[in-house]
Amino acid sequence: MFQEARPIWPTGLSEAMNVTSGIRARFQADPRTPALVRVTASSRYRLYVNGLFCGHGPATGPHGYYRVDEWELTPYLSGGANYVAIETAGYNVNSFYTLDEPSFVQAEIEQGGRIAAATGSASQPFDVFVLPERVRRVQRYSFQRAFLEAYALSPDVHDWRTSDAQPASPAQADAFAEKRLLTRRVSYPRFAVAAPRTVPATGTFAKAAVPPPPWRDRSIAGVGPDFKGFPLEGLALVPTDELGGLAMTGWNRNDRRYEGQALRLRAGETALLAFDRDLTGFIGTEFTVSAKSRIALTFDEILTEDGDVDHLRLGCANVIHIACEPGTYAFESFEPYTLQYLKVLVLEGDCRLTGCGIREYANPDADRGTFSSSDEGLNAIFEAARESFRQNAVDVFMDCPSRERAGWLCDSFFTARVEADLTGLSVIERNFFENYALPESFAYLPEGMLPMCYPADHNDGIFIPNWSLWFVLQLEEFRDRGGDEATIEALRPRVEALFRYFEGFRNEFGLLENLESWVFIEWSKANDFTGGINYPTNMLYAAALEAAGRIYGAEAYVEEAAYVKQTVREHAFDGSFFVDQAIEDEQGEIEITDHRTEVCQYYAAYFGIADATELPVWFDSLMRDFSPSRDKDAPFVADIGGIHPANAFVGYYLRMELLSRQGLSAQLLAEINAFFGKMAQRTGTLWEHNRTEASCNHGFASHVARALYRDALGIKSLSRKRGTLTVAFADNGLASCSGTMPTPDGDIALGWRVEGEAIHYRLSAPPGLTVEIENCSGKTLVRER
Repeated sequence: MFQEARPIWPTGLSEAMNVTSGIRARFQADPRTPALVRVTASSRYRLYVNGLFCGHGPATGPHGYYRVDEWELTPYLSGGANYVAIETAGYNVNSFYTLDEPSFVQAEIEQGGRIAAATGSASQPFDVFVLPERVRRVQRYSFQRAFLEAYALSPDVHDWRTSDAQPASPAQADAFAEKRLLTRRVSYPRFAVAAPRTVPATGTFAKAAVPPPPWRDRSIAGVGPDFKGFPLEGLALVPTDELGGLAMTGWNRNDRRYEGQALRLRAGETALLAFDRDLTGFIGTEFTVSAKSRIALTFDEILTEDGDVDHLRLGCANVIHIACEPGTYAFESFEPYTLQYLKVLVLEGDCRLTGCGIREYANPDADRGTFSSSDEGLNAIFEAARESFRQNAVDVFMDCPSRERAGWLCDSFFTARVEADLTGLSVIERNFFENYALPESFAYLPEGMLPMCYPADHNDGIFIPNWSLWFVLQLEEFRDRGGDEATIEALRPRVEALFRYFEGFRNEFGLLENLESWVFIEWSKANDFTGGINYPTNMLYAAALEAAGRIYGAEAYVEEAAYVKQTVREHAFDGSFFVDQAIEDEQGEIEITDHRTEVCQYYAAYFGIADATELPVWFDSLMRDFSPSRDKDAPFVADIGGIHPANAFVGYYLRMELLSRQGLSAQLLAEINAFFGKMAQRTGTLWEHNRTEASCNHGFASHVARALYRDALGIKSLSRKRGTLTVAFADNGLASCSGTMPTPDGDIALGWRVEGEAIHYRLSAPPGLTVEIENCSGKTLVRER
């Protein structure tokens, strides 16, 4: 992929924690001739051309592999001398976001077929620096991500990006052996800049009279051999300790529109800025200080009950610390963060804030699909689903774009569906599976087991065996979405090894028992019943066996699945509901408990252990007596028939699928409105739970877009592999609905309206799709041209 460039890093620092390097090339360019820069790195980089932001990366790759980006330079070039500057943060700590691999950067500039500069080149190298402005010895941002950002700035700090100025003494660079390189494949973000909507408040603060105990999250207290970072006693500063010792002394809540007006703040003063929705990207500020100053930027997705920012709400340090000499600055965070509210605090000195914004880091293809209905609440929920997807699917399916940025299995099963629906592609999903296929093995995990999230480091050896089974279910759907057979075949050894691993936990009944590590059903009481024989896990296991059998034509897997399903039916159904667990007593006998959860019932129905035909009374109760809203006041208290309530994920998402299967679209849409409506109104994104103590921007939650396409609009199913489209009209309570769903061959466009006892509709689909129309509405269908 590279013609001349070699991987390099400042000498002796490739394994040092939290080092930021800068490389710069000056070259003569003809702005009429196309030019590009190829770049990859470990861990993260950002690219400037003539002082203008151009890109951030690289796209995520697995251990030992690095994806190469190619950024178009031509729009940024001028005649004569041009400067390309690349900053790279080498973290060298284990995390769920960036991999603990030695730091390097590899880049080259090409124009007109000629290499103008290349790292490691003897004749036309990049200049190399260790950038001094980012403070190295700081606390981790979170358990799942690397370091908090802290800076010591001077007014000329960025001059090296646009001139021959030197930010530090030039550094010698080590050149390394060639890396294994991969294509990026996924689309490049657009990096649109969003400005705040309002300034809700300004205020004053001071040291608290009685400061609370300092925050000692595992990201600080847990540093050691298995969790890398700088020990507390060796930190240059601890911003969360300083901020934790402050208290607000007054607020001026004169909410006003933000239109770029200057905000003047002195020491002990703060300003709160609000964006129109939850956003993810790079926080930018422009400001002037007349004296030596220290500024803290804190942020979050929501405000506390008293209208403030709690920068520790998510269990991560939502703080950027800036110390600066007198002068004028244009600052932008190196890493992306998620926020709706930004709080600027002047700890020392002063600040004249003249600009603020977020450079978005999001999927650029998510706006291809459209949806509009007669229900404005559903329309807002669809847009919130789109927003959640675009921020959680840049180059891998993430759980959240904030505290983790981690590619979790199970979450990915649901988000991958949304990629296909909103973008017409499965490119991120292909990368996702390629990341799992390429490594020779996964360190710290038992042979055959798949990481619960990846690419990530799992030094503590923890894994979720259930999530590996969702991997198999997703792989089958990837094939139906038109996923390439080479990737599917490359994963056969992984799948076969996985089931060999599970064979070691089959008991005398053929069921999985006493699984290792973190057996996870969902965040509800169900997680208390995972020891011994966990029936929801076995239901999932049977479904994964069936899927593997269909993918690879392995009849033995299908037969095993049938046996497991039948055994679960016989053991787990108590005459009214399915129980969650059986355990071995002191005499070695298996005792079936009376532990019953709502989510266990959803597992049983979704994975075909029983259905409405076999157990009509049970199934009717499941659809009628349970709902997401029944547990809003007491979320983990057993109530209906001793059945412990479910939580959002995966329980309510499986419920939505079941309501759809039964044709209960009106009920489904009503439950969607009730559950997701407040989220769409409050943050413009969809949440991890139905409460705000966790992430308010979660990838799997975008799956509601699939439900709206299917159960409101009527695009019931699309198989790219088989070339079939099914459109189903139902009595769902809407007066009208329209939308487009993109495909690689063109858009599917559907619109309909109810007029009396007829549904008038228009439908267009790409050539080659076989279209089937189902009418369950009880009304006459009238097709219009």
